[in-house]
Amino acid sequence: MRNSVSGWLHPLIFIWRCIDINTELQINEEIRDREVRLIGADGAQLGIVPLRRALELAEEAELDLVKIVPNAQPPVCKLMDYDKHRYEQAKREKELRKNQKVIEIKEVQLSATIGENDVAIKARNAVKFLQEGNKVKVSIRFRGRQITHTDIGMQVMNDFSERVKEYAVIERRPTMEGRNMLMILAPNTADKPSKAERPAKAARPQPQA
Repeated sequence: MRNSVSGWLHPLIFIWRCIDINTELQINEEIRDREVRLIGADGAQLGIVPLRRALELAEEAELDLVKIVPNAQPPVCKLMDYDKHRYEQAKREKELRKNQKVIEIKEVQLSATIGENDVAIKARNAVKFLQEGNKVKVSIRFRGRQITHTDIGMQVMNDFSERVKEYAVIERRPTMEGRNMLMILAPNTADKPSKAERPAKAARPQPQA
């Protein structure tokens, strides 16, 4: 009997840990099954009981009967304070959202005839975006007869990626889409030497008296 119980208990524990994904659980009178496999509020296995008896136990304990594994045969229910469960679940989800870093794709627009000052400014902007953890889409729009000189645009792209190579890796190499050339840069996550690991600057010689 112990082996048969542990056989369904282990997957049940895994399913229970993942229960927070489901926010619409059947509770109390919403449950229509004839019998359920019941878990106590303390996690104790109470066995298979008729639904009416499970509801009585929930009422006696001033708790809710919550169906946590609806697809099991019979379905698994647990005694719990459902309002408290939902509050704690919402609190955990809020913490996850707060700690989650949202990666955005910023765009930097170049041109086949861009000047040195402009490309330097664009490179600084791209570095800023990359340092914030975002990806950068670099684009060149070929106008008129410029489309016959895409090799110039490729040179601009290569020069740009060289300028920001300390902060970026090329996720998508320059490719043509219509009259646009596009390149995607991602933050360079390679470990950079810490201040302690950087070579110390040579001490300046002291002026002689």
